[in-house]
Amino acid sequence: MSSVEDLLQQSLSELTERFVTQARSVPAGLLEALEADSRQGARTLARRIRALKGKNRAEGQRLRHLLRFESELWEQGHTHVAGVDEAGRGPLAGPVVAAAAILPKGWKLEGLDDSKKIADEERREELAESIKRSAVAWAVGQADAGEIDTLNIRRASLLAMHRALQALGIQPTYVLLDAFTIPECTLPQRGIIKGDALSLSIAAASVLAKTTRDRMMRELDTQYPGYGLAEHKGYPTASHVQAIRERGVLPIHRRSFGPVRECLGLAAPGPVQGELFAGNEPTAGNEPAAGNELTAGNEPT
Repeated sequence: MSSVEDLLQQSLSELTERFVTQARSVPAGLLEALEADSRQGARTLARRIRALKGKNRAEGQRLRHLLRFESELWEQGHTHVAGVDEAGRGPLAGPVVAAAAILPKGWKLEGLDDSKKIADEERREELAESIKRSAVAWAVGQADAGEIDTLNIRRASLLAMHRALQALGIQPTYVLLDAFTIPECTLPQRGIIKGDALSLSIAAASVLAKTTRDRMMRELDTQYPGYGLAEHKGYPTASHVQAIRERGVLPIHRRSFGPVRECLGLAAPGPVQGELFAGNEPTAGNEPAAGNELTAGNEPT
């Protein structure tokens, strides 16, 4: 490693590239030397480096906090803890998709969070690829629109989660889920309210489920052009409802959901699909709130 004296011979732009852009390890004494430098730019650089170090510490603390459920289970001897989550409860069209992920013990990924908090689609895809490369095992499952109409959205979501677990190449020793537990699952499991924001494994599953479903909806957009599926991902935007009214209902539309039934001239079913969940589906990016017929949230387990 270069000495502090050697580093100070470099230009401030070179030091900025090394310690801010590349976020490389800062040698002892460099910050103090920059803060004592007569150049205003050097003192500004020292402040930027300190701010970056503080941000990194905060992110490290956040990730450690997100691993508290997993860490407790690892200490109990559960080597394969699976996080499970789903995406797509509220849309009018397309499947509900679930994912399961088993992360390596102590693994962290900067920026990983509940997928609904990651608004940038490209960033979600980057995180998903990192998860796939590093996970001990991961898998996805889905339930299509017909199954949603037959079973109801709650049971179809649980079915998709169960399918994701069954598709894992390794059997988990414990399962963490966002709010739910799966009745058909015989493995030890725990539903955590707002688990996708409190558990790194569930957050990883939420990102995998979201990115997988988004890709499915982009593919369906090429099969059914004119409905805007690639943009709204099947959610009940005004443009989507208008497209259904003008172009008709597709095979991928959920006929048990209010706006679709209205377009078909059908009476509202009972119970209304939205009553199968207790809260409102959180929104992010192209995911508008679903309204009374499509509410979704934390189901007591």
